[in-house]
Amino acid sequence: MRKFGLIGYPLGHSFSKKYFTAKFQKEQIRNCQFELYEIPEISAFEDIVIQNPELEGLSVTIPHKESVIPLLDQLDPACEKIGAVNCIRIKNGIKTGFNTDYIGFKNSLQNWLGSTLPSALVLGTGGASKAVKQSLEDLGISYLSVSRRPGKNQLTYEELWQNPEILKNHHLLINTTPLGTYPEVEAMANIPLEQLSEHHLVYDLVYNPPVTRLMRECLNRGGKAKNGQDMLELQAEAAWKIWNE
Repeated sequence: MRKFGLIGYPLGHSFSKKYFTAKFQKEQIRNCQFELYEIPEISAFEDIVIQNPELEGLSVTIPHKESVIPLLDQLDPACEKIGAVNCIRIKNGIKTGFNTDYIGFKNSLQNWLGSTLPSALVLGTGGASKAVKQSLEDLGISYLSVSRRPGKNQLTYEELWQNPEILKNHHLLINTTPLGTYPEVEAMANIPLEQLSEHHLVYDLVYNPPVTRLMRECLNRGGKAKNGQDMLELQAEAAWKIWNE
């Protein structure tokens, strides 16, 4: 039996297990299973690999996309540049890290935006944001990061409130935080909603619920919005390709 899985915490509403279980059934892929490995601490990662010698691949989600890197044997060059891992291939005992978030987000965003390249605000600075920012750079889209803490090329949420020109000049908002995920569906980043307009676009990496509060607030003001469902599907297929190379 070929085994694949997902590590992260919490995993109560995992996309990956449902997606791959359905894929195996629909495409009649035999002798494969996908399991969830809910680990609060990354220190449990090596135990999972040892206890499951059939493992050929793992997806990685919050909060381990960065902390897993020192435990791997090698990184795909593109993944090394991004600085976060969401896909691990295990072959001949060698654990190699990849980033399929980058592939999924970049292709999804391109399909949605078409030829327009609006300046962006990236909400959040976790592992997912690293793949998003690399995608924006490769697409030629200028951006600023927004976090609770100040930093290089990084604003705080307070600065958005203090300077209306920032949102006025950045029409694409990308939420890379888990805020708004079920069951905390009313949670969202602390941005000045009254500054959103029909010119704004919200791309929310959250997919459950299908319409987050941040998306709804933008849509109610005449803007456009989409969730991260197709990004997840694209990154999952990219992971499957990597695991089968």
